[in-house]
Amino acid sequence: MNAGAEAADPFVHPALFYRDEREYLAGVVPFVRKALAAGEPVAVAVPTENLRLLEEEIGADAAVRFLDMREAGRNPGRIIPKVLRAFADAQPPGIPVRIVGEPIWAGRTATEYPACVQHEALINAAFRGRDATILCPYDTSRLDPRVVDDAYATHPVVVDADSGRERRSTRYDFEGVHARYNESLTPAPDDVPAHVFAADVLGDVRHLAIDAGTRLGLVRPRLDDLALATAELTTNSVLHGGGSGSLRVWAEDGYVVCEVRDRGRLTDLLAGRRPPSRAQQGGRGLLIVNLVADLVRVHTGPEGTTVRCWFAL
Repeated sequence: MNAGAEAADPFVHPALFYRDEREYLAGVVPFVRKALAAGEPVAVAVPTENLRLLEEEIGADAAVRFLDMREAGRNPGRIIPKVLRAFADAQPPGIPVRIVGEPIWAGRTATEYPACVQHEALINAAFRGRDATILCPYDTSRLDPRVVDDAYATHPVVVDADSGRERRSTRYDFEGVHARYNESLTPAPDDVPAHVFAADVLGDVRHLAIDAGTRLGLVRPRLDDLALATAELTTNSVLHGGGSGSLRVWAEDGYVVCEVRDRGRLTDLLAGRRPPSRAQQGGRGLLIVNLVADLVRVHTGPEGTTVRCWFAL
């Protein structure tokens, strides 16, 4: 698949539109088999039910890295560093990489969806210049039409699984759609106190988060993840967000939610989504939060930045 690829950029990012199992297999299986026949590394990261279909059709013992996206990609912010880049970066230099990634499925919640769209948009920045193809299937029979519309903005190429026809998306604008989903987050409940912090009380505010998480029913090891995320976010606020911030922790729909606000403005689109280099010193705070939380949402604007993360009870 190379229709619509920029002449100077070997990276290709097609959206595959399918309506049923037959179309799904017709669109995905040839993509995988072509990569295998060419000796190219290939990974398949799709939801559980589709993973089983593909393992049956391709063979679970084939030279394919199979991953359940419901687990590996529960938090969309984790997919680029922990799934896509982790696989691509492990391959020998100069070898084309092929990945099937399905991060949006029927059942993704309205709270998760903006993070899913931003993930799909940021793949284009994260893989710019790489000899890689990431095929993203979309179930048009079960997904909201808005989801399909957004896929035209996040993918430069669209493919109809039934006909195999590729075409350039005239609505492709990954930076524009990423900005559109930089949405203000719904306010925290009125009865949740805001704990203001600065550099001299970082240890205290981390213990406040642990106490709140424990009171709300979070247990280890998830409680340790909450503590780690709180430490990273509050430290970031002190170092990069104006020297202070505020912390709130509450329970919501089976999750403990941790929110940190500060006066900083996040301008790096890929912050928290780059795998760290071995020589890197610092700068891993938001990445660590993405790796340990079940969902991370970020809103940044002239007034500052809010990072909210969810931990399943």
